[in-house]
Amino acid sequence: MELKHGGPSAPGAAPDEGAYATVDVPRLRRLLGAPELGWFVERVRGRLVAGQPLTGAVSLAAPTPGQRSAAERLLARPPGGGRSLTVRLEAVDAVLRRSGVSPDGLAAAVTALTGPVTPLARIRAEEDAAWDRAYTPLDGLGRDRPELAGWAARVRADGVARRLGRTPDAVHALLTGVCAALRELPAEPAVSLAAFGARVLGSAHALDDGTPEAALTLSGLRALTGFADGSGAEWRRDAWASAGLLKDELSSTVLTLNLRGTPALDWMADEGEPVVLTLRQLTRRPPSAASPTVWVCENPAVLAAAADALGPDCPPLVCLRGQPSAAALALLRHLHGNGSAFRYHGDFDWGGLRIAGTLLRRVPWSPWRYTASDYRRALAGSDPQFPPRPLTGAPTRTPWDPDLAEALAEAGVRVEEERVLALLLADLKSR
Repeated sequence: MELKHGGPSAPGAAPDEGAYATVDVPRLRRLLGAPELGWFVERVRGRLVAGQPLTGAVSLAAPTPGQRSAAERLLARPPGGGRSLTVRLEAVDAVLRRSGVSPDGLAAAVTALTGPVTPLARIRAEEDAAWDRAYTPLDGLGRDRPELAGWAARVRADGVARRLGRTPDAVHALLTGVCAALRELPAEPAVSLAAFGARVLGSAHALDDGTPEAALTLSGLRALTGFADGSGAEWRRDAWASAGLLKDELSSTVLTLNLRGTPALDWMADEGEPVVLTLRQLTRRPPSAASPTVWVCENPAVLAAAADALGPDCPPLVCLRGQPSAAALALLRHLHGNGSAFRYHGDFDWGGLRIAGTLLRRVPWSPWRYTASDYRRALAGSDPQFPPRPLTGAPTRTPWDPDLAEALAEAGVRVEEERVLALLLADLKSR
């Protein structure tokens, strides 16, 4: 059977789609389809896939007598002596064209024998295009939430999503869900992680530990809130809570001193004893009273020292204990809504400044000995026997006092709250 089409293609060129329809297939199978020529056909197809021209020669080391005989029949002459078998591609192409078995030459013949050939360059281009489409949800997120544009660029570059999803379609679906979740964060008011997953991602378990959605959403959430690096179940719980997603209402807490507004708080304030409030308590029965000024610190040592030194005479004090928890944010928002103003102090280091910036994006506060001039005075008053330690971590901005970040970068050392404890207690005592 011989199928006809237009004029022959150029020697050594890859066949156009359908070009091998001119091939006389029964004759071709007798001429080139013998098992002894399988190595030759495989080499030619490999060149077509790689986009290489069908010119030059291919060789087979240690051929069998049958392979030598098959090559001799194909070319109608001995292919040459020696231990290896060498066949010139142009010679086979000429035989196929001249005989009419394959007027379009060797490329069309091999395609007819083995099936359509997709060049590797085209395969790679199609794969690259598919991966580009997989990451398109990040483009929209970067436009909608500019503060996450840097995180989106890192996800595109570092390959984490690709390792989690494995295929372009799976990565596109994964990133679509993650970007939808990040658009909803931080959650205000706080909501359970399971309820959030069900509403936004269609499954109450979508953000369970170990899922790809949880890994990427938690990464983006930390970029959004500035939550510090860490690991472990407790760290993940607090990281979720920093964006208002709660694994439960009891695990998120805030440490306080001398707040009033419930019978229990009033009794503890009369005693001057610290109180740990859970998110459950704050959402069900928040304090009914709000002082004009509430002091806020980063470290429990400050609150403990205030309770020891001042007891019931200490003004209302709230301790973040690091990144503001969902309970801390719920309390501070409630107090702010009822008229309280906040004075904040934290560690003079990059982590402390990042915590302060996170809090400032959620509730307004004014510095409590937390400016560039305060930092320089703390450095000048340091005990030479216990010099401050060097700064570590990535720098951050200080919008409440831009000079503070510059002062830290210039000095390169950290000053913890405990080093200025006497000044802080003096402020609380005078109030």
